[in-house]
Amino acid sequence: MNEFIELTSSETGGTASSIKIKELTIGNTAKWDEFVRAHPEATFFHRSEWQTVISQAFGHETYYLYAESNEGIQGILPLVHIKSLLFGNTLSSMPFCTTGGIVANSFEAKLALTNAAEKLATKLAVDCLEMRNLKPQHEGWPCKDNLYVNFSKQIDPDPEVNMNSIPRKQRAMVRKGIKAGLVGTIDQGVDRFYEAYARSVHALGTPVFSKNYFNILMKAFGKDCEILTITKDNQLVASVMSFYFRDQVLPYYGGGTSLARNVKGNDFMYWDLMCRAAERGVRIFDYGRSKIGTGSYSFKKNWGFDPEPLYYEYFLVNAKEMPDINPLNPKYQLFIKMWKQMPFGLTTILGPHIVKNLG
Repeated sequence: MNEFIELTSSETGGTASSIKIKELTIGNTAKWDEFVRAHPEATFFHRSEWQTVISQAFGHETYYLYAESNEGIQGILPLVHIKSLLFGNTLSSMPFCTTGGIVANSFEAKLALTNAAEKLATKLAVDCLEMRNLKPQHEGWPCKDNLYVNFSKQIDPDPEVNMNSIPRKQRAMVRKGIKAGLVGTIDQGVDRFYEAYARSVHALGTPVFSKNYFNILMKAFGKDCEILTITKDNQLVASVMSFYFRDQVLPYYGGGTSLARNVKGNDFMYWDLMCRAAERGVRIFDYGRSKIGTGSYSFKKNWGFDPEPLYYEYFLVNAKEMPDINPLNPKYQLFIKMWKQMPFGLTTILGPHIVKNLG
């Protein structure tokens, strides 16, 4: 483990700082995990397992920094370095995740981690340092606050209460799925999930992750990573991979086959997941991130979930402006159209080599 930086009192804003910034190593994570479990602002995406996932699945360099005093860890900041000829050179907290910015017990720890991240970004000569936050943290940094939103909502132990909380039109879609005789099953492997997910992503014109990535996720998070697959007459309809954290369920990756639209497979799938989560004591259904103006955004709003803005803040190093790597950028529209026309099998071969650098 590297002792990354020892901050002086002037750098931390204190008078006699004992804060030191250190770097986490894979397998030496007990103190980090304890901090994440205890801190109310820590999220599933701050869990140390992501360091293993990203290293094994994509091969990116990780820098999991933590601020430590004599009293133990005072703050954490997971960082990943992605260097790509196509999509630029970034240091991000956290790519492939909704959030992941600094979580700290004090302003001193937050400032120490910010200074360390800025120094690391400058040393690596990246285009920019990105922080993905649930609320603004870095005054004066350029910020994207009108691109992504997050949807979450409390759920009740009573299924009828949850059903009645869904707006009428969307509730009708759920009931159609129920009447269609759809069946939900918890899968122990990723095969059926990957088929539904990959076909759905291909239809959107987006590169697909590798099957190995999802195997790594399941191994890393164990019982906190679960796949729910929906079938009709033993035919694959839809599937979703969800994460569990504290009292939350986070359906994070999912998709449906061509059959899903006709039988309202996706509507039934999320309803079935909501029922299962409520039964095991979960009280927050976190629908996750969506881009404003997309079909995913509209779908989640139709469930009665209110969008909450996400704040993606940037410390610019070599870049002159914030990066704009997302499917809504007009310069990617031709690529998306071409990808949709590409044979499905070929996209599952080429996609993982592209998407690992998108973050």
